[in-house]
Amino acid sequence: MSMDYLRIFSIVLPSIFLAGLIDSIAGGGGLISLPAYIAAGLPPHFALGNNKFSSSIGTLFATLMYRKNRMIDMKVALSSGLFALVGSFLGAKTVLILNPDFLKYILVILIPIIAVYTLINKKFGEKNESHEIPLKIRIFLSVIAGFVIGFYDGFFGPGTGSFLILFNTLVLRYDLPTANGNTKVVNLASNIAAVVTFLINGKVLLIIGIPAACAGVLGNVLGAKIAITKGAKIIRVVFIFALALLMIKILSDII
Repeated sequence: MSMDYLRIFSIVLPSIFLAGLIDSIAGGGGLISLPAYIAAGLPPHFALGNNKFSSSIGTLFATLMYRKNRMIDMKVALSSGLFALVGSFLGAKTVLILNPDFLKYILVILIPIIAVYTLINKKFGEKNESHEIPLKIRIFLSVIAGFVIGFYDGFFGPGTGSFLILFNTLVLRYDLPTANGNTKVVNLASNIAAVVTFLINGKVLLIIGIPAACAGVLGNVLGAKIAITKGAKIIRVVFIFALALLMIKILSDII
């Protein structure tokens, strides 16, 4: 496979850095990183493989930062992550049977509603009131959400991180930084199987994947620092931006 690595890196590295930055703050980084790999000329399966490889390593570092700053409820996050793995596997199997296009039309209606709610509710995700929900109920709800959103991730994919943040904030009543930290654990868990599969099948070009992963780590670390220090206000802004990216992506697919 003949490749112009200078051209590839000039497209991929800044894009993966930006994707990591956005993803670590509010999810949705894949909406930037995957198109970047494709624009750089990687065949679809290699684009998917390298995207999962670089994003997973970046997410690992963001997760460690949130964990260091005690912004992850590990019992809830790990329970959700475990069932997200199961859901993602079943979703990937189901997409081989059913066409996921109907979800695009549902999301075209749902995304603006979420965005308007987030804009109107100025105190969205500012307070951590999760302690008012018993731990067993939080774990139970997170298991269901992990499975459902994991299934969505395997079946369709775009916006998974943003939807997890929304669930952790609205239903489990975490503040946005903790909701984000919990989401990173779930994302990491659901990506592990995919990364291993792509590696085993030789769909990760390490000569591109390793430098891209380094760029992703830098973006994720910077983004996590911003989210941890600036809190809910900056996360809300980036969250709206991630939703806008998702909306553009879906509309472009439909049109």
